[in-house]
Amino acid sequence: MNKYLNPLSRALLAAVFLVSGFGKLAGFHQMTAMGASAGLPFPSVSIALAAVVELAGGLALLIGWQVRWASLALFLFLIPTTLLFHAANLGNPAQAQMQMVEVLKNLAIMGGLLKFYADASSSISKKVEQSSDQIADSRHRWDNVA
Repeated sequence: MNKYLNPLSRALLAAVFLVSGFGKLAGFHQMTAMGASAGLPFPSVSIALAAVVELAGGLALLIGWQVRWASLALFLFLIPTTLLFHAANLGNPAQAQMQMVEVLKNLAIMGGLLKFYADASSSISKKVEQSSDQIADSRHRWDNVA
């Protein structure tokens, strides 16, 4: 069952970043203006970099390539995004409820990304441990032959 759930969960999370990344490219001028109004430094460059991070990280998650590093990059990307664009607007009565939803959504996504990071890290540890065991077994067999 895990064989199907892991790729499915990666695809669902990747969809968030892919849609967002393509949206930034499609509405680049509007996103740049929004970034400038939020005080984002170098808004054109920042929005372009954000789109690249979202698209590259989303594609990596989708295909299962370098999941550990992709999930870490997306997690770190969400920290300033959440603080600058959503948490900063919690005091605005007209936007407070919607911004709280956005903050909580990002926190949930960050939790999923941390889970992918942890799972990928533990799978690397298991592979290293298995390799060490195989080396030890082959040395033991060689010692018995010699």
